[in-house]
Amino acid sequence: MKSRVLLLMCLLIVGLGETQSQTPLPGPLSSPYQTVRTHLSNLQSDQYNPEKAAKAFDQTSLTKNEAIDLARKLKQTWDGTGTYINVEGLPREPNYRDSISGKHRLVITAKYPDVYLSKVGNNWVYDPASYHAIHRYYGQVYPFGSDWLMNLTPHIGQKRFLGLFVWQYTGFLVLAIAGFLVYLIASFFFKKVLKRLLRRFNQKDLAENYLPPVANPFSWILVILFFLVLIPMLQLPFNTNRYIILFLKILLPVLVVLVCYNLADILSLYLERLALRTKSAMDDQLIPIVRRSLKIFVIVIGVLFILHNLDVNITTLLAGLSIGGLALALAAQDTLKNFLGSVMIFIDRPFQIGDWISADGIDGTVEEVGFRSTRIRTFSNSLVTVPNGRLSDLTIDNHGLRVFRRFRTHFGITYDTPTQAIDTFVEGLKKIVQQHPQTRKDYYEIHLHQMGGTSLNVLFYIFFEVPDWSQELKARHEILLEVIKWAEEIGVRFAFPTQTLHMETFPGQLPLTPTFDSSMEDLKAKLVSYFDGNEA
Repeated sequence: MKSRVLLLMCLLIVGLGETQSQTPLPGPLSSPYQTVRTHLSNLQSDQYNPEKAAKAFDQTSLTKNEAIDLARKLKQTWDGTGTYINVEGLPREPNYRDSISGKHRLVITAKYPDVYLSKVGNNWVYDPASYHAIHRYYGQVYPFGSDWLMNLTPHIGQKRFLGLFVWQYTGFLVLAIAGFLVYLIASFFFKKVLKRLLRRFNQKDLAENYLPPVANPFSWILVILFFLVLIPMLQLPFNTNRYIILFLKILLPVLVVLVCYNLADILSLYLERLALRTKSAMDDQLIPIVRRSLKIFVIVIGVLFILHNLDVNITTLLAGLSIGGLALALAAQDTLKNFLGSVMIFIDRPFQIGDWISADGIDGTVEEVGFRSTRIRTFSNSLVTVPNGRLSDLTIDNHGLRVFRRFRTHFGITYDTPTQAIDTFVEGLKKIVQQHPQTRKDYYEIHLHQMGGTSLNVLFYIFFEVPDWSQELKARHEILLEVIKWAEEIGVRFAFPTQTLHMETFPGQLPLTPTFDSSMEDLKAKLVSYFDGNEA
């Protein structure tokens, strides 16, 4: 019995041993994790074995040297752009499938979507469709043959000093000197050549005040682009290279934003010169708003580029901003209404800067039209700010768009003025209107109009052709002075309120009240005789 138990235990131990020996160990290409690890770990400076790294590529369609070349180029592309590959986060399942396509496929990093692994048999390798993309990305990172230094330097057997090779320190020095020369050349071109060219075309203001703020940051942009091309050649440690590239990619859009920000001033200068050729004052007010809008737009785009270089998902961010913008729009309806009102004012142009307008009890001169409100200077010199949303809904009486400005008054002359003098006075008033350079000549009304309580009133109804109220007052002054001079010339006296005391009866005198002792027939006869005589 005991012998049987011992035999059974021995067989169980032997069986377990065979089971363990039959379980295959994970191979170098058994999963996406193993394949990328095999590729990258064998291209380190302290463990450089390109033949093993090349096994990550399907060598059935490649020669050994071609596979080594692809392995080296892919790693140098990632290192040169500071792309971090989280190897530990890659799938370790041999039968991994992509959740979207359902295939045995894995994109290593979203930054390079054309480079991916696929399963061939029992092994995971870089898909042959990725080979062309690898060459393309490598050419973008190392343009103009800038990889020549990496091909000349050995990969092993060099001594390090503070984590870097001696040739890398030399490369830093050469790059610094070359970058300084690039800056000097660019600065010389902008500050000397381009400035002289602008002066030759009579653009001295542009050359002196607007070119330097653009030239300096643009020169630094050229230096940064120079560094971005050549820094990958130094093959710095991954983290060091990553942070340098990240710093340069953040600094580059900052300088581009600075250049475009200052270019907005140059564009505004050009628009101001165009606005001087137009009669509308609204163009002059629109230019500062356009300048501010362009600068805000440039800053927003620059921030988006910086976030993109920091690997922030811009699409998700914009989607979140759109939802937040919808909530903000619902909470700020008045602000949006004012903005739309300002747009309608700029499109319809119901008034312009300097116009005298009246709207809902507001009477004054337009001083400024902004994106949110319009400022009106009243005649009491106070400043009224009206939201554009409200102003666009009001009925606006624009006195500033009048072609002619009306002047209506009465000249009261004394009752003892002879009829001949009245006719001569009226004719003289018409001559004054005809001779004045700022009056409307085709329409005016000047007549004996009323017999008032103390005077005979002559209607004086004319129009001035002047641009503003100040010119109108000046023209009135000139007309009234001429009227006074003309009245003095012919002896016409202007009446003023008087009272006359009549004594109806006075001792020894006849009463002043006329007596009518004519019959109706006599009066009719006089009527016919008077007007018949006038017709004759």
